[in-house]
Amino acid sequence: MLTLAEAASRIRERKLSSIELTRACLDRIAELDPRLNAFITVTGELALQQARQADAEVAAGHWRGPLHGIPISLKDLIDVAGVKTTAGSNQYRNRVATEDAAIVRQLKAAGAVIVGKNNLHEFAYGGSGMISAFGPARNPWDLTRITGGSSSGSAAAVASGMCLAAFGTDTAGSIRDPAALCSLAGYRPGAGVWSMDGVIPLRKSFDTVGLLTHTAEDAHLVFAALAGHVRQQEVAPAIDRFRVGVARTGFFDNLESGVAKCLEDALLFLRPLVASVSEIKIEINVKWTDFDVEILEYHHQMLADTPQLYQPGTLARLKSCAAILPEEFERAQRGLAAARLAAEKIFDSVDVVVTPTCLVPAPKVADMETMSDADLRAYEVQKLLGNTAPFSLLFWPSVSVPCGFTREGLPVGLQISVRPGADEFLLQIAGAYEHAAGWDKRMPPIAT
Repeated sequence: MLTLAEAASRIRERKLSSIELTRACLDRIAELDPRLNAFITVTGELALQQARQADAEVAAGHWRGPLHGIPISLKDLIDVAGVKTTAGSNQYRNRVATEDAAIVRQLKAAGAVIVGKNNLHEFAYGGSGMISAFGPARNPWDLTRITGGSSSGSAAAVASGMCLAAFGTDTAGSIRDPAALCSLAGYRPGAGVWSMDGVIPLRKSFDTVGLLTHTAEDAHLVFAALAGHVRQQEVAPAIDRFRVGVARTGFFDNLESGVAKCLEDALLFLRPLVASVSEIKIEINVKWTDFDVEILEYHHQMLADTPQLYQPGTLARLKSCAAILPEEFERAQRGLAAARLAAEKIFDSVDVVVTPTCLVPAPKVADMETMSDADLRAYEVQKLLGNTAPFSLLFWPSVSVPCGFTREGLPVGLQISVRPGADEFLLQIAGAYEHAAGWDKRMPPIAT
């Protein structure tokens, strides 16, 4: 299975055609998606048209960059003109977008090939991927388990080789959570890297378009191709100059034993490679729930007119948002501004902050199906998103990269975060760790 970097090099050198690669991805979708449930819509005709155009342009000497001719998929919150955008909900089962989202315009300009729209947790309001009008996506490493969410189908698609990259969204951890559970690189950018124009929102203060790829190197290539307006001039130091801060307090509590072992092994591996590894403390005295009222801004009319079209779990969550008073929301906004200023002082002493991405490996779908809506929500908040949401509140650029496997062969992720504005630095650091550790070379059996 090719990485994006490998495929881009071969297409540029005309050792591989986009049409060959795209047909291979579409064939894999046809073969594997009945088991993985990663796609809501497959855009085969559009993909083949874009692939033929890419090949003609490359043959004429007009190579647009590393995304030219590369098959990618999109979380079904992202509008593509003339294609359904369902948000994983019966509310939008027949909604067809009339315009491309901003990120889609960028992708088309870069020559990317769009193979389809991915399944997701309904309206991105959850970290498990369990709640969708189209059913849950399945984990390529173990089909009995979840992928994580809310970018659930996006992770399944990339991990199984049905595309080479996928764009989703990350509000509280919806890219990093599935990346960790599916052994991918999951990049949540800092503020302003990619526009949310044309993307269905969850919490507008924290929403961002994010990226799932096989490797951090691939993520860096995509960033370089699509985020030139925010690229930095600085080059990351060699890995032996990194000052690593380990945020143990509040982030290593209640780790499942297999996850804990992988994290400790990763830290042991890091110590001789970097300048220093020290323990740090990050305190954020702001609660996610104080911002839930933002969710109602998008949903209030549908809640009034067609509440029955939501999945029951989503409807219950939306109703709970109404309990947040406006003054509480305003107080939380003021507190968050102060918390961000205080937290960023940690970068006076370290270059990067590392934590586990999730507290657990991927749980079984059957076990989660027996949970009540309240228990499922609590599990998502505590076990899957508990370590990612704080860095969303801070809006620090963050990436989850593979750092090992449990005895059952389930992936574990290491979360790396950096100061605001240091996105390129983050991806260079992640790539250096990835290259040294080598976990990105392992692929799920379904993809071989």
